[in-house]
Amino acid sequence: MVRKKYTFQQVFHAVVVAVVVTLGLSVQRATAEPYTIGIVPQFDSRQLSATWTPIIDYLESETGYEFTFVGSPRIPEFEVAFKNGEFDFAYMNPYHVLRAAEAQGYQPLVRDGGRKLYGVLVVQKNGPIQDLSDLNGGQIAFPAPNALGASLMMRALLVREHGLDFQSVFVSTHTSAYMNVALGQADAAGGVQSTLNQLAPEVRERLRIIYETPRVEPHPVVAHPRVPDAVRDAVRDAFLKLGQSEEGLALLAPVPMKMPVPATYNDYLPLSVMGLEVFYVKSGL
Repeated sequence: MVRKKYTFQQVFHAVVVAVVVTLGLSVQRATAEPYTIGIVPQFDSRQLSATWTPIIDYLESETGYEFTFVGSPRIPEFEVAFKNGEFDFAYMNPYHVLRAAEAQGYQPLVRDGGRKLYGVLVVQKNGPIQDLSDLNGGQIAFPAPNALGASLMMRALLVREHGLDFQSVFVSTHTSAYMNVALGQADAAGGVQSTLNQLAPEVRERLRIIYETPRVEPHPVVAHPRVPDAVRDAVRDAFLKLGQSEEGLALLAPVPMKMPVPATYNDYLPLSVMGLEVFYVKSGL
C-alpha cells in the first residue's frame, strides 16, 4: 500500500481548519440561548426569586448549561405560557402536568419523594366558623381557579361531597388567600400545608385548619420535548444530587422539596379520574 505524503502547507491547513471548527462549536455553545425555567407562582415574585435563583445557579455550575428564571405574575399567565410551550423546563402543580403533557408533551423529571400534596381549608382561629356547614353561603378565597390542592380539588370536594354553596374569590397567591382570612375579608381560604407552613408566624397563629383534601404526588419539574435528552438527563441528575447533601437539601427546602426522586407521567395519572376537568378554568389571556 502506498502512503500518501502531505506537504507542510496541507498539514498546517488541516490543523487550522480543525481549530476553527472547534472554536466555532465552542462559540456556538457559549452564545446559545439559555434554557428557560418557568415556576408556578405560589408565592410573590420576590420569594420565588429568592428560592429559585440559588437553585438555578447550582444547575448551571453542575450541568454546564445556562438557565433563565421566567416568572409569571399569576397562575393563569403561567398556564397560558406552558400551554404555548414557552418554557423549556417548569415547576408546576400535579394537575398542570396532565394539561401540559396534552398541550405540548411536557414530561416530569423529578419530584419530592418526601411528602404528599394536599389542600387545607383555613378559617380564623378565634372566629365564628366551626365546621364546613358554617361556610354555606359564605365567601372563600383561593389563590387561583386551577391551584390543585388549594382550589381545584378543594372546590370539587366542597361542592360534590359536602354540598356547599359558596362564593369563590381568586386572589393570585396562597399568601394573599391566607391574608384575606386573617384580615377578616373572607370566611375561609384554600391553600396547601407547605405554603401554610411558610407563613409568617404572627399570621399563621391567627388561622385554623378545618378541612384537608386527600393526598397526591406533589409538584414536579418537567421538561419540554424539544429539550435534548442529554440536557434533560443532566438537569434531573443535578436535582437528584441535591438530595445527597445537607447543603443541597437546604437549597430545596424553600421550594419546598424534602427529597428529590425521579418522576414519571404515571405518577399523576390518578388525577385524571377525579373529574376535576369540570372545575378547571381554561386560561385564555
